[in-house]
Amino acid sequence: MAMNWLKIVALLASLAIHVYADTPANCTYEDVRGKWVFMIGSKGHDRTLDCSAFDSPIMELQITLDFPNLAIDQFGNTGFWTLIYNQGFEVVINGEKYFAFSLYKKDGNNVTSICDQTFPGWSHDIFDRNWACFIGRKAEEQRPKQTVLLHEELRVESERFYRHNLEFIHQINQQQKSWQATRYLQFEKMRIEDMIKMKGGRKSTIASIPKPAPVTPEVSRMADTLPDNFDWRNYYGINYVSPIRNQGNCGSCYAFGSMAMNEARIRVRTNNTQTPIFSTQDIVECSEYSQGCDGGFPYLIGGKYAEDFGVVEEECNPYKGVDGKCSTKPSCERQYFTNYEYIGGFYGACNEELMRINLVKNGPIAVSFEVYDDFVHYKGGIYIHTGLRDKFNPFEITNHVVLVVGYGVEPVTGQKYWVVKNSWGEAWGEMGFFRIRRSTDECSIESIAVQVDPIL
Repeated sequence: MAMNWLKIVALLASLAIHVYADTPANCTYEDVRGKWVFMIGSKGHDRTLDCSAFDSPIMELQITLDFPNLAIDQFGNTGFWTLIYNQGFEVVINGEKYFAFSLYKKDGNNVTSICDQTFPGWSHDIFDRNWACFIGRKAEEQRPKQTVLLHEELRVESERFYRHNLEFIHQINQQQKSWQATRYLQFEKMRIEDMIKMKGGRKSTIASIPKPAPVTPEVSRMADTLPDNFDWRNYYGINYVSPIRNQGNCGSCYAFGSMAMNEARIRVRTNNTQTPIFSTQDIVECSEYSQGCDGGFPYLIGGKYAEDFGVVEEECNPYKGVDGKCSTKPSCERQYFTNYEYIGGFYGACNEELMRINLVKNGPIAVSFEVYDDFVHYKGGIYIHTGLRDKFNPFEITNHVVLVVGYGVEPVTGQKYWVVKNSWGEAWGEMGFFRIRRSTDECSIESIAVQVDPIL
């Protein structure tokens, strides 16, 4: 086994990159599912442990990751696991948590995803003590997967300034009557690449998004008892949602959506006696679980980062919207969260009914959804993707993180919808919010919702 360790360490060294700055891996559920060997280093460290150069494992743990989220080690202990989008996975078993990003190799725009191995990751007990580094290796080797990030002609095109296509906006409004499209002049001060970052960033793109899980009879009965309309902005006359913010041209929607969830859930739990605004710049600069202005995911930020490292209030590191060295004031107190999970318990277990149940019971929830060309022009109404594409603006379909704060039914048409908080400022949409069709998994919005509980 020592020879296998040496091979893996040599491979990591040959990549000559810093994994936490860039994670274009593309590993599916079936790529990760199976038997693994975790090679673990010395325990007893704290959360400041640097695992980037880990090369000294001293013990092994064999774990089988099985369907749908069952984890079993060689001693017969059982736990659970979840895929983290297409980026990596987390295992909780026998009182320990193990998290790592999937291994990849990048050569220019060409990416090789090596899904049967991980970069050095972190382990610790469920109380965030006894930190250690580890490397994961699957028992059976798999063929690497090849992808291309961006063709050169599209990269050159993305550097030009964005310009609205008025004919495209006209076509949107002519084709349907569910929502209205408009021109936002503030966007014409941005490059197309900046617009892509605003919509989530290239590195938040998910190649294969799961469909909503089947609804069990028990969940269906619980959902049937909920009100037809619900909104945390006006719950018995009280607003539990923090103010609209503007992420600008940094791909930090994952930080804004995650912190909006955490802010709202503290408001709900304390009946608005605590109303924090958390620092998104702290996450952009300081989190090793995300990619700064190039994107990230709410499971890792509103959940795992908030539990492992905690979050600070805005004045501790005011938002600048650019990458940089961590400049959060060390003296600032951190707020911690726990019980983070995909709604349904694991990646792929979410559905519309579970989302509504969790929303009403616990507070607003962070969701990811696919952003198409037409969404940028949303002014009001219930958004439904038109299928039209703006041929003059070569956007990629990205994954944008936002906050679901309510739901309802349009009284005239009977159309069901979600009420969603965006992070593009109050001048966009319905005072910074938008509504989107519900119960049809519109743009995959009902597939990968996340929830978390504050520690008060």
